[in-house]
Amino acid sequence: MARSAKRLRAVDLFCGAGGASAGARLAGVEVAAAVDSWSLAAEVYEDNFPTAQHRLSKAGELDLAALCRDLSSPIDLLIASPECTSHTCAKGNGAGSEPSRMTAFEVIRYAKALEPRWIVIENVVHMRSWSRYEEWRSALMALGYHLTDQVLNAADFGVPQARKRLFVCADREVKPRLVRPSRARRKCARAILDLNGSYSFSPLYAKGRANATLARARRAIEALGPRKPFLLVYYGSDGAGGWQPLDVPLRTVTTLDRFALVRPKTRGYEMRMLQVGELRKAMGFPAAFVLRRGTRRDRIHLLGNAVCPPVMAAVLRSLTRS
Repeated sequence: MARSAKRLRAVDLFCGAGGASAGARLAGVEVAAAVDSWSLAAEVYEDNFPTAQHRLSKAGELDLAALCRDLSSPIDLLIASPECTSHTCAKGNGAGSEPSRMTAFEVIRYAKALEPRWIVIENVVHMRSWSRYEEWRSALMALGYHLTDQVLNAADFGVPQARKRLFVCADREVKPRLVRPSRARRKCARAILDLNGSYSFSPLYAKGRANATLARARRAIEALGPRKPFLLVYYGSDGAGGWQPLDVPLRTVTTLDRFALVRPKTRGYEMRMLQVGELRKAMGFPAAFVLRRGTRRDRIHLLGNAVCPPVMAAVLRSLTRS
């Protein structure tokens, strides 16, 4: 059972802007320290978690003996989101980077130093296809951890986005239970959109608009009818014609500016890209989360690289109550 006498303390490894830490906070966990090597992400993280000891460092270069001394009291939980781009299909046909994939083994090094009871590792589903995945799992088990692997969809946890991710949960004392999805009704893409706000639109059929974009729009109009708004999907493998309706969860938010809203007007259609505030809602970040640094492109990258806080919160509640 969870240690109810005190608040659980965590270290967030590969923390990025703080999505996993935001989820930990929702679950009542104190994040004592966090590690990431991207300076912009560090600034955003420190805006939101000023009491955490943030280390701007590559995970493999951090002096763990010094970190343990600075933490002064035991750590109950290690959260980690190792580099994922060389695992994911979004990498394309390239072979990817084995050094990038090997960052997962930093979890082993930190677990040895911190000796937490619990560990949660989040990554893309394709991590399971990595040639060293079973070796990596065996290294965790050799430290005395019981493991449960599970693929979770953010849409099953109140997040208005279809985002599947692998969660590997580890517990020194018992085998972690499977995380149960929320019973709440799924939220749809419409819930994140400012359909009638002050954002600027441009004509869909503007001069210079790419033919592929117009082809996606025509497919949507043929399917939905002539007077309904819809979303265009620009990047990533897409088996649904490059568009989606508003009454289902948004497709996976990536680090690229991927989605455009198209709406009918008196004559024709107009479109605009989704805005940072809308994508932030799609990721399930709390309203109080501060995201004011960097360019628009930077902020989208930070969001697309993050963990959905409600999903991490659900995972931690399930794990620490085992």
